[in-house]
Amino acid sequence: MATAELAGKHLVLGMTGGIACYKIAELTRLLTKAGATVQVVMTEAATQFITPVTMQALSGRPVYTSQWDGRVPNNMAHIDLSREADAIVIAPASTDFLAKLAHGMADDLLSTLCVARDCPLLVVPAMNRQMWQNPATQRNVAQLRADGIEVLGPDSGPQACGEVGDGRMLEAAATYEAIASFFSPKILAGKRVLLTAGPTFEPLDPVRGITNRSSGKMGFALARAAQQAGAEVHLIAGPVALDTPWGVFRQDVQTAQQMHDAVMRSVADADIFIGVAAVADWRVDHASEHKIKKTAERALPSFTFVENPDILASVAKLPHPPFAVGFAAESGDLEVHGEEKRVRKKRTASDRQSRPTDFRPRR
Repeated sequence: MATAELAGKHLVLGMTGGIACYKIAELTRLLTKAGATVQVVMTEAATQFITPVTMQALSGRPVYTSQWDGRVPNNMAHIDLSREADAIVIAPASTDFLAKLAHGMADDLLSTLCVARDCPLLVVPAMNRQMWQNPATQRNVAQLRADGIEVLGPDSGPQACGEVGDGRMLEAAATYEAIASFFSPKILAGKRVLLTAGPTFEPLDPVRGITNRSSGKMGFALARAAQQAGAEVHLIAGPVALDTPWGVFRQDVQTAQQMHDAVMRSVADADIFIGVAAVADWRVDHASEHKIKKTAERALPSFTFVENPDILASVAKLPHPPFAVGFAAESGDLEVHGEEKRVRKKRTASDRQSRPTDFRPRR
């Protein structure tokens, strides 16, 4: 299904030598599924890791590997291939190729194409951690950034050589997100957005708790959209099984109190606060240190609940609050209850009291 960021875009996807070439098969699939056309250009080294036949099958277009390819009528592939491109993406970008770009070298089709381009250039580095940390590589990357070339990554983690560290290429999905973000209008450039997402979990004992039904998908989607719009995004997430959107700083919490404390530590720097999380209204006063056993002889347990802090209200009552957005989940009369909640969130701290509530579960 086409996406707004990439629908109709024409990308030249340049591949250089490295084991990370296997990730580009999935990246090509994601880009074409999003509505982009992908023209693959491979160095000779790249063809040692994955074949042009594979990339042609995935992109639906012939793959170019040689400056002297006779399929281009004027024999100027280095000129013609980039003229209709919205961007050139080099993935994986090897240490050698980064050095070529930094020094303007043009000794094969892909490097010549990059020097002769009149469109944006994005590079996705992939190399051993020591190659990435080498002072020459760091100088070259700094030069590329100074030249206006977008550097995506690298990631940190296990590498093909068996070592662990920086230099690992971004996964295909993250690379796709980074490319989509590059093309998104930056209407929030310079803004800092703080979001909460997902449920909170209030323990009854070490293995049980109460929570809300929330997948976190809406909050994560808003975080992704804000990042793509150019904002610096801080996402505070309850317990969810979701991947962190590209370019978003994520902080994981469990309870409503932890989420409240995390928000209040960060909100002073935020221009926008979006409270998407389904925060538990109450928590157990003095959760059991050990698992509560169920036996035939034991009476049903009883719990005393206390009110959790109201995160949105705490933000709204600050002397200089950010622009705040809240969400209301209701089972009926949405507009009435939503408006009541909007007004109520501006109460002062003195208006709010923690009221214990006795709760005795029934079978």
